[in-house]
Amino acid sequence: MKTLRLDTAELGLDFYAALKLATAIAQQQLGDETMLLSWYDRERDLESPAGVSECHEGCATKGSWDYALNRGARLAVEFDAGRFFFCFL
Repeated sequence: MKTLRLDTAELGLDFYAALKLATAIAQQQLGDETMLLSWYDRERDLESPAGVSECHEGCATKGSWDYALNRGARLAVEFDAGRFFFCFL
């Protein structure tokens, strides 16, 4: 999975602004038929799909990242060293 790591701390993006930017990047990189497979929000400790990290307790890899990898994700956009990430097919 190709991973783009962005340092956007100076922009002050919230989750929804980061999602919008990540989606635009995914559409530019992958085309208009992109699909968001998973995401993680460290600030709120939320992920989608919900509960996929339960079996990753103590692991360095978040369950939402592993979920995307195992479903053929082609692009991940990560913000501010893991503050948010979004994985796309």
